[in-house]
Amino acid sequence: MACNSCSTGKDGQPKGCKNNGTCGTDGCNKLTVFDWLANMSLPNGQKPFNCVEVRFKNGRKHYYKNSENLSLSIGDIVATQAQFGHDIGMVTLTGELVKIQMKRKKVDENDQEAVRKIYRKATQKDIKIWQEARDKEEAMKVKARQFAIDLNLEMKISDIEFQGDASKATFYYTAEERVDFRELIKVFARDFRTRIEMRQVGFRQEAARLGGIGSCGRELCCSTWLTDFRSVSTSAARYQQLSLNPQKLAGQCGKLKCCLNYELDNYLDALESFPKTDIKLYTDKGIAVCQKTDIFKGLMWYAYEGEWMNWHKLSTEHANEIIALNKKREKVTSLEEYAAELVEDTKVAYENVVGQDSLTRFDSPKGNRKRRNNRNRNKKRRRTSKNAK
Repeated sequence: MACNSCSTGKDGQPKGCKNNGTCGTDGCNKLTVFDWLANMSLPNGQKPFNCVEVRFKNGRKHYYKNSENLSLSIGDIVATQAQFGHDIGMVTLTGELVKIQMKRKKVDENDQEAVRKIYRKATQKDIKIWQEARDKEEAMKVKARQFAIDLNLEMKISDIEFQGDASKATFYYTAEERVDFRELIKVFARDFRTRIEMRQVGFRQEAARLGGIGSCGRELCCSTWLTDFRSVSTSAARYQQLSLNPQKLAGQCGKLKCCLNYELDNYLDALESFPKTDIKLYTDKGIAVCQKTDIFKGLMWYAYEGEWMNWHKLSTEHANEIIALNKKREKVTSLEEYAAELVEDTKVAYENVVGQDSLTRFDSPKGNRKRRNNRNRNKKRRRTSKNAK
């Protein structure tokens, strides 16, 4: 396996992740699907679904048909069919829930290319070959990056994944533009002596495979639970009134953070009650233009043209009311009559959170200072009188 906590025992069988799937390697930090149908029995006469979900390195999952009717359970290491040879993976889901997952992901169980077969449970020899191949990946990645630099290729090799039988190595890379890596494949094949497959991934997929800690202090969403990568635009930051600072809005992948979409729908729902900021308010005093909005408090600030320093605070109801009057070609007297109703009480009632004790209980009283000064004066007088005698 990839980490010590997911390593195998002396008998060659996997121990399982000791860190409850949060070790951050081998894709075991990807949240698995909870099998809520595990304790439910099938109707009489119905056969169990013969497809299972198998996970490979970095959370890569595929569905395979259990044509040999093997007794499989979650956590079993199996040898699966590949395009050439076989691959080694771990069973992560069995039973009727696999059918629901395949239907959700639009995977046809009768498609032989999409759903291949499971050969057998992995033997000790299969696991040994698999481990030896996985141990080579880190050293190969360092060499592969150096080869790409020597050939002046504008690409970054982010990860390498060996097939379970060590007959093929898949190189994952990212690049801004199309890269001609034909010469690079010849160098790889001559040096590594195995079949090579180059697979380009996006920058978000690269961050998901590598993992890391985000600015929030938690593991990256893409490497823990996020499976679909929706496009994120700068309009999401504008709707949430965030500063368009690329250093703060960009994630470790260099793109806009996926979390900008999490609360976007709530902001859009709240903005439906707000008038558009480009609509001007017409009053007898002048024309007012929107300067700022507060989505949480439902307030808007307007300023008269030519008096940009003086802002007037209005609620969304008052702003919509003025706009409705303007559509009828009617004007209000001024914004001040609406803004005067929003005067807030700035007095704050503080509570005594420490009980009956006074906050100045450690301060020395003023009377004690006078007593101390008198004592010091008396001591000085006594000393001078003794010295005079």
